[in-house]
Amino acid sequence: MAGTKTLLSVEAIVKDYSMPSGNPVRVLDEVSFGVQEGEFLTILGPSGSGKSTLLRIIAGLVEPSAGRVCYLNEPLTGVNPHVAMVFQSFALFPWLTVQENVELGLKSQGLATRERQERALRVIDMIGLDGFEGAYPKELSGGMRQRVGFARALVVEPDVLLMDEPFSALDVLTAENLRRDLLELWLERRIPTKAVLIVTHSIEEAVYMGDRAIILSREPARVISQVPILLPHWREREDVRFVRLVDQIYQTLTARPATADSVFARRRPTPVPPVRAGSLTGMIELLDDLGGSTDLYRLGDELNMDLEDLLPIVEAVEMLGLGRVREGDVALTDSGRAFAQASVLARKELFRDTALANVPALAHIRHELERHPQQRVGAETFLGLFERYYSPEDSRSQMETLIDWGRYAELLAYDQETDQVYLEAENQELESQTPSP
Repeated sequence: MAGTKTLLSVEAIVKDYSMPSGNPVRVLDEVSFGVQEGEFLTILGPSGSGKSTLLRIIAGLVEPSAGRVCYLNEPLTGVNPHVAMVFQSFALFPWLTVQENVELGLKSQGLATRERQERALRVIDMIGLDGFEGAYPKELSGGMRQRVGFARALVVEPDVLLMDEPFSALDVLTAENLRRDLLELWLERRIPTKAVLIVTHSIEEAVYMGDRAIILSREPARVISQVPILLPHWREREDVRFVRLVDQIYQTLTARPATADSVFARRRPTPVPPVRAGSLTGMIELLDDLGGSTDLYRLGDELNMDLEDLLPIVEAVEMLGLGRVREGDVALTDSGRAFAQASVLARKELFRDTALANVPALAHIRHELERHPQQRVGAETFLGLFERYYSPEDSRSQMETLIDWGRYAELLAYDQETDQVYLEAENQELESQTPSP
């Protein structure tokens, strides 16, 4: 269990980036928390909420715009010498063997060659790679490559081990095996690390491994909740207490802010989840088949979808007023039920009405097209509005989603060759009710 001694403290961290337009965008806003000795801490948040940026600030790889990171109450500058980091990508040097990759972190410590080799071999054996010391990364599976990443981090005996979604690039069985092995090393105190901090997009993973979950909001990221996880190890996913904690975190993550931003005003517009209309309709149909409501945790488990995949779809359903999330459950609204049971054409009309009412950015695009003489505008025009607040990549993602929703609802059409959005000619009434002579 975690002790009372604070090893690491994150104090009012702010991180701003400048967009091509020159406007600053805040990614992290006054983020503060402590890491206790003996604690396995998890960080959760929506996709793009700055989790990885925060971890790199703690490691000293990225400089904060404001705030500070302290170790044993002493402010840190530059690279943090008390931590080691495991990345999502394996980040191995392909021209080095397993042992040479692991030894790499020790060279800066000025150790003799023999001592480096002995320490590397001990960790390689401990992490389950004995016999592969002379192998090159291309000879290893994904799971074995990530074990090399763990060994390279652990060999320097860091006080705090940082991990950035270390299991997300692995298949389900390999990830589960590596997850259990790492947790076993931690629980049996076979590694000298005093604390672990992991960024994850899996709520179940956080509850399975962690002692506490730090939950971040969406853009800019703020700490909106800290959930203690007091279940004894080893934890059973079917345990009602386990399920209750997963539901509690889902509920926190899916809670919508009390106030909404006006589109393209001083504050940036509420981001549209990057979800295709087909995924939205599929989710609504599934919820209707399940009686109109279900538990989010169970839904993700049945669909084999983690937080990064499931949450945007649920957010989109809720944004459109077709569903709502309460206490870890997602349920269709009356509009959602009507949509699920409607014909194909009726669905388009319902989607059109609810999109115009609930997605200001789409309503803005439609309005601008209606008032334009040719009813045709380059997508770059709207893209430029988004780029006041978002990166070019995120802005393009927003536009692609809005175009997809607009086309499904027949609010607009899109010409890929010219990159223009436009209004299609609607059915015309007869020019004259009187027959031609």
